[in-house]
Amino acid sequence: MELKDAFSRVNAVSTDPDDLHTHGFSSNIYHPGALHSVIVYPESTEDVVKVVKIATKYRMPVVPYSGATSLEGHFRGHEVGGICVDLNRMDKIIQINEKDSDMVCQPAVRWMDINELLRDKGIPLFFPIDPGPGATIGGMLSTGCSGTNAVRYGTAKGEWFLNATVVLPSGEVIKTRRRSRKSAAGFDLTKLFIGAEGTLGIVTEVTIRLAPLLPTNVAVVHFLDVRAATEASIEIINQGAGIQCVELIDALSMKATNNYGKSKRKWQEKDSLFFKFQGPTDASLKETAQMVKKISEKHGSTGFALAKNQKEAEEIWTDRKNLYYSGLSLIPGSKGITTDVCVPISKLPDLIHETRKDLDSVGLVSPIIGHVGDGNFHALLLFKNDEEFKLAKEAVGRISRRAIELEGTCTGEHGVGIGKKEYLVEELGEGTVELMKTIKKAVDPLGLFNPGKLYPDRTRQEK
Repeated sequence: MELKDAFSRVNAVSTDPDDLHTHGFSSNIYHPGALHSVIVYPESTEDVVKVVKIATKYRMPVVPYSGATSLEGHFRGHEVGGICVDLNRMDKIIQINEKDSDMVCQPAVRWMDINELLRDKGIPLFFPIDPGPGATIGGMLSTGCSGTNAVRYGTAKGEWFLNATVVLPSGEVIKTRRRSRKSAAGFDLTKLFIGAEGTLGIVTEVTIRLAPLLPTNVAVVHFLDVRAATEASIEIINQGAGIQCVELIDALSMKATNNYGKSKRKWQEKDSLFFKFQGPTDASLKETAQMVKKISEKHGSTGFALAKNQKEAEEIWTDRKNLYYSGLSLIPGSKGITTDVCVPISKLPDLIHETRKDLDSVGLVSPIIGHVGDGNFHALLLFKNDEEFKLAKEAVGRISRRAIELEGTCTGEHGVGIGKKEYLVEELGEGTVELMKTIKKAVDPLGLFNPGKLYPDRTRQEK
């Protein structure tokens, strides 16, 4: 009742059963869901402060929600209920600073909408971090996401988020730093909130850095196996070529693309690399393409195909973007769990090889794609029944631990949520995890902000 009194606007607060279910569950998440007690729709930083103060008064969990594209249970409710803060009405672009190549926006702005707006305005800039369609700036910051452009532009943990306005669990509002490109003024508090998954504060405004929008082209080349493809990609990247993206698509994924029937072409069903070249001129793009073709042939490649025009380039890259749905088409009626482990690039062939043997041995159909330029790959583990689901979940655990053994991580892109927190001590060590928990306790002593996410339930030191 106090929440409704605090917000006089119509539809600012909801306890509708359908709303509660939508905000606590997702068909893309294979972790236990839970209902929130109430959904609140703030429209400003001041609104979020009101919610936080009421939550603190009644000791209610607070869970932020925006794009709902996460896969690890970040926005599911808490077992005791709580307040879901749906930020989707905070979706405005506040200021575009073209000369400074940056933009100030609210957290529910979607990266795809940002790039579309810049294109429509004729501003030759774009935001290069490109996770799944529908992802919002606040969620991208909070999960430390990345995407296909990471080989050229890095991840959300780079310098793409210049500052953030954050409502802390105390109800205080802070700004992490000024708008300048760099600062040596103390801790980098912007990065404290990148990857914190809403456990330290709720982001209500962000300044993002933009990059020059340069001409691109796309090419595809086929290899005898994953190792040859990976070795070729490493040599190509180390040449300093103008590569924006390099994606490994395994033979089964190429088969899935043909099977899906949406492609404009019939692909060879071989382990392949999809390249996106980037350069200031057409001549530079052609030079990069020639260099990639030459190095690929050195590693036994076949069928190098360069897009003849922008339309063909977009069609080829659409096949890459459709791979989730293409993969599902391999077994009609199936669902899929995706992985996102990441290792040093030189270890990626071993990881994929061992993963393929593992999945084949338990009878799971699983196409594999990888951001080969940074050692990250996704396996889509298909299942149709409870027995196959159990096998898939067990295989995800083995893949995660295999990556950690190879000096990698259980999550290169998707974040921890509830799905990956059991691996953190193994990956980071107890001391590191304890330091994370110490920061959490200092900032959120009541433990109300997105409880049960990110931090392992107990470490050996706490037992």
